[in-house]
Amino acid sequence: MKLIHSFGPNPRIVRMFLAEKGIALPMEEVDILAGENRQEGFLKRNPAGQSPALELDDGTVVAETAVICELLEEKHPNPPLIGKTPEERAVSRTWQRRVELNITEHMYNGFRFAEGYELFKNRVHCIPSAAADLKASAQEKLVWLDGLMAGHDFICGNQLRFIDIGLYCCLDFAKDVGQPLNTNLKNLNGWYKRMDARPSATSSLHPGWEQAKMRG
Repeated sequence: MKLIHSFGPNPRIVRMFLAEKGIALPMEEVDILAGENRQEGFLKRNPAGQSPALELDDGTVVAETAVICELLEEKHPNPPLIGKTPEERAVSRTWQRRVELNITEHMYNGFRFAEGYELFKNRVHCIPSAAADLKASAQEKLVWLDGLMAGHDFICGNQLRFIDIGLYCCLDFAKDVGQPLNTNLKNLNGWYKRMDARPSATSSLHPGWEQAKMRG
């Protein structure tokens, strides 16, 4: 297998997942800031034009960050980052859906439609008028999540899961592009500091993050 990756929070999620698993994969980089992922050569491999993607040994290319990490979990079950049992995996996936649908996707689109508009205006359908509401909705759900994390080290309880990595990479990116984490959210800020201190948080950063002035 080979990871096709780039700068950005979603590719970083997979790199951090790999680091937590202790998995080393060959990697191929695409320059998404220059739009390489929207060119014909890349689109033939991944028609959605997204990064990351995972090229399997038979040449099949699997996309979508969560799908890639699910596949890696199946092939390398330890340490479990989605869950050891069907019940643990169900809880993990429940929180994954809640966080992705209500927080991270809103934050990403809030960025694409506002601070990232010049980069994304010819790549996706941007709705600048929706940016502020999307950001506000995400912040409301972060307040909700903060209240539910009292007494927990991680989102699903006391075990690190995929969605912790996903939300951390999103928040770490968003804080530099107009969506800082509310300092009044004590549980989430404590969780963020714990995530930020993990060696995988540093090793997963793209080498160009300082030049881009965004943590991806």
